[in-house]
Amino acid sequence: MEPQDIYYNKGEYVETATGNKVSRMTVLSGSRGIVLYGKVIVQSDAIIRGDLANVRTGRYCIISKHAVIRPPFKKFSKGVAFFPLTLGDHVFVGERAVVNAAIVGSCVYIGKNAVIGRRCVLKDCCYIEDGAVVPPETVVPSFTRFAGNPAKCVEDLPDCTLDLMQEFTKNYYRHFLPSRT
Repeated sequence: MEPQDIYYNKGEYVETATGNKVSRMTVLSGSRGIVLYGKVIVQSDAIIRGDLANVRTGRYCIISKHAVIRPPFKKFSKGVAFFPLTLGDHVFVGERAVVNAAIVGSCVYIGKNAVIGRRCVLKDCCYIEDGAVVPPETVVPSFTRFAGNPAKCVEDLPDCTLDLMQEFTKNYYRHFLPSRT
């Protein structure tokens, strides 16, 4: 089944030479610390905190409306230190999700209203359900589905998860089109 076209107001988005589509309504704090590697969609009212530490995304990442991407931190006796956050290729971040992880692997799905605690490591090909709350410093193994609060592994994913996520993000990008009016 072919996905539905998603239309956006062309005046509201900036399209870069590498194919990134970034909403003008997005908050990119510390834009020098944010690297989008190409064909990345950042929808309206998303927040990316590159002022705290570097944030890097791979190719074909989709950051939905109202999502928050912020680098993880650690408290020390002399203060707080922030660490870089890396998102792999083909990552989908759902609406109103908060990602505070250290590393998000490739082909990862993060559902709506999900919360990824600080310094979590999400391995390649994992799925975080809508509304799941992953506790700080959790390692989510490859090919697992996490759900609940606190999130726990509820099932293993099939080997084709990599192909499914690549196809999903590429189709999403291909069907994210400027409105005709």
